[in-house]
Amino acid sequence: MTYAEIRYEVAERIATVTLNRPAKMNAFTHVMRDELIDAFGRADADDEVRAVIVTGAGRAYCAGADLSAGTSTFDYAKREGLTAQTHRDGGGMVSLRIFEMKKPVIAAVNGAAVGIGATMLLPMDVRLASTDARFGFVFARRGIVPEACSSWFLPRVVGIGQALEWTLSGRVFGAEEAKAGGLVSRVVSPEELMPAARALAKEIADNTAPVAVALARQMMWRMLGADHPMEAHKVDSRGIFTMGASPDVAEGIAAFKEKRAPRFPMRAGTDMPAFYPWWKERPFK
Repeated sequence: MTYAEIRYEVAERIATVTLNRPAKMNAFTHVMRDELIDAFGRADADDEVRAVIVTGAGRAYCAGADLSAGTSTFDYAKREGLTAQTHRDGGGMVSLRIFEMKKPVIAAVNGAAVGIGATMLLPMDVRLASTDARFGFVFARRGIVPEACSSWFLPRVVGIGQALEWTLSGRVFGAEEAKAGGLVSRVVSPEELMPAARALAKEIADNTAPVAVALARQMMWRMLGADHPMEAHKVDSRGIFTMGASPDVAEGIAAFKEKRAPRFPMRAGTDMPAFYPWWKERPFK
């Protein structure tokens, strides 16, 4: 796919996805939706990519949905002839694709992240913010509900009380409040944002095993919906048993003992263990 509203670049085993409508503050469109889904799939399928960074061009990260259609922006029956049974939220489609990733995704929030600009951050694994960043779950102020699966993600990321305060008020808040509330893990100066994101991505790329990272990422996210720690114990046990005999573990131990950087041979694209994806198993045949 040729991209019109995002940029996709790979360097040092890091894919950088840049929302690229700076004149429109990177407002979200159906074109951007499709391009983001394609870009995440592309990064996931490329074994040379070990981590993904998402940021925005210009002064905004993403200022929300493109409202150029005016009052019919969210009237999908009028605009597209859809029904409640056939419509799929575009932000949710992006969030679900991020959720399925084998590669870690790092958000580098450089400016305004409002509406879908805020909710698309939630399934990303680490969120870093510039001091210029502003966040807003502004849906109630537009008469609409939160989207992009945020009713599932946001309480799990920041807790139900904080999630409700931000969504019920719909107010815009700064990077320090986002950090205090657990939405972002670090706030840095604008000039430090991308170097900090790249340093974290490079640490992952240089020192960790791709299959172990893919498994750990999915284990953590999937267990958020488990109803008992026994579910985690089952998956942990299978993972330890299977990976314990793998060439990656042999290499990891050898590299540690020899005090050198590891050279893990397994690839997430081809060498995932047989029990992956465990959540799609059926208990009865």
